[in-house]
Formats: sequence, structure tokens, C-alpha cells
Amino acid sequence: MIRNLRSILAMMLMVGLLSACQAMTGETAGQNVDDTTLTTSVKTSLATDKASSLTRIDVDTVQGVVSLNGVVASAEDKARAEQLARGVKGVKKVVNNLQVQKK
Repeated sequence: MIRNLRSILAMMLMVGLLSACQAMTGETAGQNVDDTTLTTSVKTSLATDKASSLTRIDVDTVQGVVSLNGVVASAEDKARAEQLARGVKGVKKVVNNLQVQKK
């Protein structure tokens, strides 16, 4: 009986923590996991692109909207980063805040 009570209390605590997560970020735990997965997928796509060096771009995702931030070497790199991010399955929109480095 005590074991069952502990299990129930642990489950209630978990539900409470997940609810608090939604209250703080505006996202459910599932949305947060989805956004983390998208961020990782976009970062991987940028890092493995052979045509350019896009490893120093900051990627943030909120409810499927990916934001790219940082500095790139050229306008071509900026466009390529956006193209790669848009190519990731599940990305709803890309906000390209990348700045082209002045020479």
C-alpha cells in the first residue's frame, strides 16, 4: 500500500512539474521536445553542409519557428543557412537574423 502511495505521489509530482514547464514557457512538454528535436536537426544540417562553414550559427526554435542568429562570412552563406533550415521536416517558418560579416 505504501509503495502504491509513493507511486501515485511521484506521478502527481511529475504532472505538476510538467504543468509548471508549460506555464513558464507557454509550451507543453511535448512541444518543448519537438522544438528541441528541430533545433538539433537544423544544427546538424548546418554543421554537415559541405558547401559552406555554418557551424557557428545559433539556432532557437519556438513552436516550430526556427530563428537563425549570428554572423556569417557572405550573403551566400546566409541564404544557404536559411535554405538548409527550411529543408528540415517539421520547420514551420525560418526567421533569418544572420548578419554578413563586414570585410
